[in-house]
Amino acid sequence: MAVPIAVLDCDLLLYGRGHRTLDRFKLEDVTDEYLVSTYGFPRQFICYLVDLLGASLSRPTQRSRAISPETQVLAALGFYTSGSFQTRMGDAIGISQASMSRCVANVTEALVERAPRFIRFPEDEAAVRSLKDDFYALAGMPGVLGVVDCTHVAIKAPNAEDLSYVNRKGLHSLNCLMVCDARGALLSAETHWPGSMPDCTVLQQAALTSQFETELHKDGWLLGDSSFFLRTWLMTPLHIPETPAEYRYNMAHSATHNIIERTFRTIRSRFRCLDGSKGTLQYSPEKSSHIILACCVLHNISLQHGLDVWSAPAAGHVETAEEEYEQMESMDSEACRIRQELLLTHFS
Repeated sequence: MAVPIAVLDCDLLLYGRGHRTLDRFKLEDVTDEYLVSTYGFPRQFICYLVDLLGASLSRPTQRSRAISPETQVLAALGFYTSGSFQTRMGDAIGISQASMSRCVANVTEALVERAPRFIRFPEDEAAVRSLKDDFYALAGMPGVLGVVDCTHVAIKAPNAEDLSYVNRKGLHSLNCLMVCDARGALLSAETHWPGSMPDCTVLQQAALTSQFETELHKDGWLLGDSSFFLRTWLMTPLHIPETPAEYRYNMAHSATHNIIERTFRTIRSRFRCLDGSKGTLQYSPEKSSHIILACCVLHNISLQHGLDVWSAPAAGHVETAEEEYEQMESMDSEACRIRQELLLTHFS
């Protein structure tokens, strides 16, 4: 006699039907120390994220609607800060590994939707002035609106366009163009560029270039290293400094630009899914790009909440795929004139 077999949804077994929410884990039942050690952030920060993302995470069209926004946020933070879908992480909040994956996807998209709110250049005059003053206080470099650089994040080999994501070290990666302020808060983040693209090409095609050449401030500039060409809005170091003024300019430039490297290290330290210690991001380039951007949003939100001290060193291998480039001066005569005027006015 044949026995009928019922195919059951794993989430149905866990949560039941309808709009019931998961109640096996409650924030108020654990200490702040536990939350920081397991999910990377204290209770107040997690509650803020739940309030911020709650409406998006409760959409009735999502399969995971039975899982509370609180649990979805914890699941995503657990992945971002550990880089792993370990069973113990799901067990800690009472969900399966498959549900963990869906929670990460939901929270990632909710954070990406809010990226323009948290990652942007200041617009009002007072904020721009403050931005420049903060940079000037670092090493005496005037007129700086941000420091720009690229960093690579390793991803799995994509199914299509495989070679375009292979960087100079033979690894698959995304080349991410970022700008930060003097505190390390991100002002721009483009996380989708294929790893084979050199930094100068990324900048040439980036939305950032269009912004600065058509609409952003004309009375200041970004600082970039020698992998970029000198532009009227992008000051680079001198290839071969000869005068005392040129040496002082290069020293101030280097000390100021170093903030972006410290920012990259901080982001990787906090979000271990990006640092390579757990392997590459096991997603398509598009989804990997969104995860990186979501971590950038969380980085800025954490700075807004005063969580800007992060002393733990980055674990594991960090893929940066340094460029091999020929040091070349820009043929932009106006850019050369602006840099020379800067040398004479502030460093002579």
